[in-house]
Amino acid sequence: MSPKDTTREDAAVAAADKEHTNRHSANALESAADGETAAETGENDAVASARQRLERFKALQARAKTAAERNLKETAAESQRLATDPSLMSSLSRKHAFASHNLLKADTEAAGEDFERKRAWDWTVEESEKWDRRMEKKQRHRDDVAFQDYTQDARKVYKRQMREIQPNLEAYEKDKMAAIEKAAANGDLEIVETNDGEMIAVDKSGTFYSTADTIGFTDNKPDRAAVDRLVADLRKAEEVRLKKRKDRRGEEDADVTYINEKNKQFNQKLARFYNKYTTEIRDSFERGTMI
Repeated sequence: MSPKDTTREDAAVAAADKEHTNRHSANALESAADGETAAETGENDAVASARQRLERFKALQARAKTAAERNLKETAAESQRLATDPSLMSSLSRKHAFASHNLLKADTEAAGEDFERKRAWDWTVEESEKWDRRMEKKQRHRDDVAFQDYTQDARKVYKRQMREIQPNLEAYEKDKMAAIEKAAANGDLEIVETNDGEMIAVDKSGTFYSTADTIGFTDNKPDRAAVDRLVADLRKAEEVRLKKRKDRRGEEDADVTYINEKNKQFNQKLARFYNKYTTEIRDSFERGTMI
């Protein structure tokens, strides 16, 4: 091989080595760029995840703060409600109204004016008549409290039960329409339209409307709620009867602290006013611990 050929071969090998080196460098640069891109992507994902967790944590903190404030307000309101006696508030309200009434009456009379006339200026005729009817009804009820006879007592019980009754008008209308449709289908009832356009039912056979001899009401089956109300009323009446019997028995078994009926009434009047002050003293006497 001539020296010229050797030189040419060495140049080719050097060129190949240089090309290989350049390709390796390019691959290394490309790998480094890919690594940097992946690192940046991972860093961005971590930052976004941390931001989401921080926002969620702040939302939970705000919710916990709101719940704590609401619980604190409800606790304060409950404590105030328990500390306030409703009967005491009602008593103070009545006393305030009574004192205001007396003060206005005294000022009006001192000025030489008619108090009832001046007070009537604040009310309309309808309100005044409504108030008079209410006072009259209240007076009748007050006079009707004491026992007079068993007929009067039965009337009071009946009126109380009528006030407490709760009719189901929807069920009544439904049963009424069902009865009318059934009677019309059987031919016992005829629906006639008047000249005014009003629909009326005509009883053709005379069996639709109830009479003294009608027993169709025996087929009625009350619902469970009505039966429960009846049972509750009977149970309440029985409890009242037993309580009255127990009270009478307690009076018979109690200590005799009177010499006649008038003295008994006087002792009962004293007990109403002073029992709340002398209960502890009497209990101490009974236990034998009174000094």
